[in-house]
Amino acid sequence: IQHLHECWLDECLKSVWEQDFKQTMELSVFNDASKDSSAEIIAKWKMKLEDAGVPVIIGSNNSSQPRGVGFAKNQAVIQSSGAYLCFLDSDDVMMPQRVRLQYEAAIQHPNSIVGCQVRREPPMSTERYTRWINNLTEEQLLTQVFTSHGPTVIMPTWFCSREWFYHVGKFDEGGKGVPEDLLFFYKHIQKGGEVVRVNHCLLLYRYHPQAATHSVLEETIWNHRVRFLEDRVLSSWTSFTIWNAGKQGKKLYRSLSPANRKKVTAFCDVDEKKITRGFYTFEESEERPKPKIPICHFREATPPFIICVKLVSSLSCMNLGLFYLLAQQHYMHK
Repeated sequence: IQHLHECWLDECLKSVWEQDFKQTMELSVFNDASKDSSAEIIAKWKMKLEDAGVPVIIGSNNSSQPRGVGFAKNQAVIQSSGAYLCFLDSDDVMMPQRVRLQYEAAIQHPNSIVGCQVRREPPMSTERYTRWINNLTEEQLLTQVFTSHGPTVIMPTWFCSREWFYHVGKFDEGGKGVPEDLLFFYKHIQKGGEVVRVNHCLLLYRYHPQAATHSVLEETIWNHRVRFLEDRVLSSWTSFTIWNAGKQGKKLYRSLSPANRKKVTAFCDVDEKKITRGFYTFEESEERPKPKIPICHFREATPPFIICVKLVSSLSCMNLGLFYLLAQQHYMHK
């Protein structure tokens, strides 16, 4: 438990106490400069948990300013001693079988981040996102890492070995506005880590305005996603087509490194108006003449494609920019 939310902390700690895991378990709590009654709530549960045979290690940042979610998570790990790490945010609630089932999965998959299905609270918040979290297939846990949703198993559900955590290299400690979970997840993938999900709902996952995730700008996440796409995919492609000659496709093109922009052979689309224009001029370029990228109908386009679409959910009003990789065989072959 890292970033403390006083009003939910009691329920959160009760869910630790109710775990049905029969082996040794400890609780590592890091209080990142909270000024509410969190410390008293923790002290109460420390006695209860230790009476039940669960040691509780408490660390805190006593300065006037929080150091941020990445720092707090790292401190909670450093001060603990277990061979496996089960992450839990202080505004969430575990089901009694969470530690047991994820531990069993982690033993089978030592180089993995193990997640689980979740129940959202309030129930209708981020409905599309919750459906995505819970229904990805085993293959999609790896192939959909390029979408705007972020990690294919969400951070509050993570379970992994301590050894693997240190192999990946801890969380970014840049503080507010840094998507530390996304950056850790990308490093995990780059080091050959597996992504596994226990197909049981093991966490009540709260949605509320105070959540740290709201402090991360959409543009920051976009830039990290583009760099990851370039590193994982485009570095091994000599050319490709961007599927979408509209706003999102052009934004992707402009966000690419100069070397990867040169690999774009065309934009393709189905919109006749866009196709009739014939090409897209990259006005911001300092090159002379300015690069002109052809726009063609998708039937005339050459794979591989980066499909770049923006979905707007009328239910959640979330803008979900997605990168999809078509020509999967081509990608896997590369």
